[in-house]
Amino acid sequence: MFTIDSLGQRTCDGVNRRSFLTVGAVGLGGLTLTDLLRADDQGVGRSVWAKKSIINVFLGGGPSHIDTFDLKPEAPREFRGEFQPIDTNVPGVQICEHLPELAARMNDLAIVRSLTGLYEEHSPHQTETGWSEQSLRSSGGRPSFGSVVSRLQGANNGSCPTFVDLTGHTKYGFLGPVYGAFRPDGEGRANLSLAGGVTTGRLDDRTKLLGGLDRLKRDADSAGSMKAMDSFAERAVSVITSGAVAKALDLNQEDPRIRERYVGSTANPYRENDRFLLARRLIDAGVRCVSLSWGGWDTHGDNFGHLRRQLPPFDRGLAALVDDLKAHGQLDDTILIVWGEFGRTPRVNGGAGRDHWPRAASVLLGGGGLQTGQVIGSTNRLGEQPTDRPVHLQEIVATLYQHMGVDPRFTTLIDNNGRPQYLVDHNAVVKELIA
Repeated sequence: MFTIDSLGQRTCDGVNRRSFLTVGAVGLGGLTLTDLLRADDQGVGRSVWAKKSIINVFLGGGPSHIDTFDLKPEAPREFRGEFQPIDTNVPGVQICEHLPELAARMNDLAIVRSLTGLYEEHSPHQTETGWSEQSLRSSGGRPSFGSVVSRLQGANNGSCPTFVDLTGHTKYGFLGPVYGAFRPDGEGRANLSLAGGVTTGRLDDRTKLLGGLDRLKRDADSAGSMKAMDSFAERAVSVITSGAVAKALDLNQEDPRIRERYVGSTANPYRENDRFLLARRLIDAGVRCVSLSWGGWDTHGDNFGHLRRQLPPFDRGLAALVDDLKAHGQLDDTILIVWGEFGRTPRVNGGAGRDHWPRAASVLLGGGGLQTGQVIGSTNRLGEQPTDRPVHLQEIVATLYQHMGVDPRFTTLIDNNGRPQYLVDHNAVVKELIA
């Protein structure tokens, strides 16, 4: 996965030639891509579910539910804030006025307004695992969703890893690094470095990255090193140098008109939306689980000014992703889920901001054959807590597991102490979403 900082937002709280030949691939925080592909190759039960995939969009900092998908226009001003609701293309469903593109696609989306079971933790860990960061910490911690799928099912095809992480924060937990996420760029965090010090760069460094990949393959071929590697190592090098992932990461191969739908005008592009496009391209290449982060949502101050600037490009990029997945025939097999670690305080604070609020939050979902065009659950008139159909965080995760062909009711994994661990405690799927 790419590790990309989100607009520099903060919340309140090298491989040499010899080592390259030794590991036969590239370093991945103590793990080689060779190891990852070997683990994927041992996966079982992949045939039935090979086309099923997940794009998990993490909104770091905690987005305000009241100002996005659960507006309270009848509440007192100090609660309802400054934004107005607008109608969507689903009768009776309204969302924020700054999300008109998503409003026009609500028939392809579903909103859960009654999320519970959250912890006040600034981390994607909850949305990646369904658990607090403290759970099983002494045993290695809970593994990310993508790591579990890697362990239980393996890769979709021989040229792609199962799990690609664009957040830089996903954890493999007690499963160990062999089932960790693939990160094609780390900026010093879990770097994926190539021979000669070549390191994948940021999204705006395509030329340097692709030139480095070409040099790496030429050097490997001329030295005869490819023949010295086992088949897994050769696949690992292929993924980086000429495989589907390398092509997926080259956004210059994308139709400029499609890319413009994501980022806006070429004169003033919003490049963070490139990661939405990357997610679609990675799914198209055969990656099964993609996690990405977008924006900064820890709006303790100037909540409304910040959201006025941030919501329009977010709206554009996410709507483009929905359209693009549909155009590529991927939407029915791919669940798109968008959420953060918690909601925001219903009452606006003295700095025109909203603080942390784990008692309620909203989740946006689409695709995957889910029942869309609906709202599930509700909060009280001030947005403080669920009043109708509370949905536990782990019920959402259980639904994701079922989509991928993993039974959340009975599946267990062995932790570092030799004890079986269920994937979630709340193992009922959200029945309203299941077609």
